[in-house]
Amino acid sequence: MLKTAILAAAAVVTLAPAAASAQAIPGAVVAVVDLERVSSQCTACKTAAATLQGQLNALKTRQQTLATPLEAEGKSIQTAVDALPQGKEPDAALQARIRAFQAKQQQGAQELQQRQVQIQRNRDYIGQQISAKLGPIYQQILQRRGANVLVEQGATLASASALDVTNDVLAGLNAALPSVSTTAPAAPAQQQPQGR
Repeated sequence: MLKTAILAAAAVVTLAPAAASAQAIPGAVVAVVDLERVSSQCTACKTAAATLQGQLNALKTRQQTLATPLEAEGKSIQTAVDALPQGKEPDAALQARIRAFQAKQQQGAQELQQRQVQIQRNRDYIGQQISAKLGPIYQQILQRRGANVLVEQGATLASASALDVTNDVLAGLNAALPSVSTTAPAAPAQQQPQGR
C-alpha cells in the first residue's frame, strides 16, 4: 500500500510539469491595423464607395421624381374634398381619383423600398468580398511580422507606431483585390406556399 502511494505521488510529480507547460500561453506579440483607413484608401474600396454613393444619389433623385407629382395630386384631391358640402361623400369620380392616388403612393413606396434593399445588399456584398480577402492577408502579416495578435486601432487606447501594420494590410488588399463587384447577385426567390 505504501508502495502504491509512492508510485502515485511520483506520477503526479512527473506529470504536473507536463500539464503546466501544456497550459502555458506564449506572450502576446501584438500588431495594430487601422481598418477605417484601409477601407477608405484601398483602390477597390474607393471605387465601390463612389458607386454606392451614385446609387444613393439615384435613389434620392427617384424619390423626388415620384414625390413631386404625388404631392401636387394630393393637394388637388384635398382641395376637392375640402370643397364638398359638410357631410357629403365624394362622388364616384373623386373616389376613383383617391384610390388611384393611393395606389400610386403605394407603388412608389414599394419601388423606393426595393431600391433601398438592393443598395443595402450591394453594400453587404462589397463588404463580404473585402472581408474574404482580408482574412488571409491578416494571417500573412502576422507570420511575416512575427505577431500572434492583430488588433483594430479603434479598439486600443494607445499603441506605438512600430506596431502599426496598416500599410501592409492596405498593400496586401490592393494586390489581392484590385476591384470588387458592386452589384449583389440576385436574391434567392422565396418559395410560395403550395395550395392543397
